[in-house]
Amino acid sequence: MTSQLLLIQALNGLQLGILLFLIAAGLTLVFGVMDFINLAHGVQYMIGAYLAAWIAAATGSFWLALLLALPLALALGLLLEFLVFRHLYDRDHLQQVLATFGVILVLNQGVKLVLGAAPLQVPTPALLSGGIVLMEGLLYPTYRIAIIVGGLATAGLLWWLVERTKVGMLVRAGATNAPMVAALGVDIRRLFMIVFGFGAMLAGFAGVLAAPILSVEPGMGDNLLILAFVVIVIGGIGSVRGAFIAAILVGLVETLGRSLVPDLLRLFLSASEARQVGAAVASMLVYIAMAAILAIRPAGLFPVRAG
Repeated sequence: MTSQLLLIQALNGLQLGILLFLIAAGLTLVFGVMDFINLAHGVQYMIGAYLAAWIAAATGSFWLALLLALPLALALGLLLEFLVFRHLYDRDHLQQVLATFGVILVLNQGVKLVLGAAPLQVPTPALLSGGIVLMEGLLYPTYRIAIIVGGLATAGLLWWLVERTKVGMLVRAGATNAPMVAALGVDIRRLFMIVFGFGAMLAGFAGVLAAPILSVEPGMGDNLLILAFVVIVIGGIGSVRGAFIAAILVGLVETLGRSLVPDLLRLFLSASEARQVGAAVASMLVYIAMAAILAIRPAGLFPVRAG
């Protein structure tokens, strides 16, 4: 593998890690604060992408789609919380898993009925079209750089909200000991609603960012949801800092592994065998890394401290 290809794959891995963080940040807060397993969180990512596609097609402006999709994703997330999820908070995890899986099926089929099963495309905004020269002979898409920069800025803003504001203090306290927070007079139901709505908006934001570079289609969030759960387990449930570091790690391992492993196996196997075995091994690398990290730190890299 050339240095240019290695740099491209590293940037692609960083971009994937940013998208994973935007999904996993809300998921880890919902799980950490509310002890609620929401398998339908990936649907919020899909909804954000569809909102971007729909608004961009209607207005011809990606920027207007970005501006309007975020509050709409928040509103739809709060609507789901009010209609479905708040009735599951006191149920056991198995019932939460089954109910939220049902929400995935309903919303995926609902999107197919309303918008069809054919993939939709969102044009890259003209302002961010083209590429940036990273080195001689290497042009990297400007929009992908913008995703990385925007995601890092969002991560910094989220860190400030969680670590430096009163609401963030309550969220951190709720992730540590929600019953104690409720006993101190905090409206825990309202806190739950804020956390859930904010998590839904972050996932929707990830969907909007991904829409110009990926096909917008039903079920597009399902595979990323699996990786998002890997991220929150590695990072430590309830930890935003852990989610960020784990998301970048998972993104790099997932992307670089699929490029490097087949090349390494060519040293020992034929080209066709290296492709087949390499694809299988690369798909397992993230889970191997998760098992190795949990063997050393069972609670994740940055677990939320109780007490």
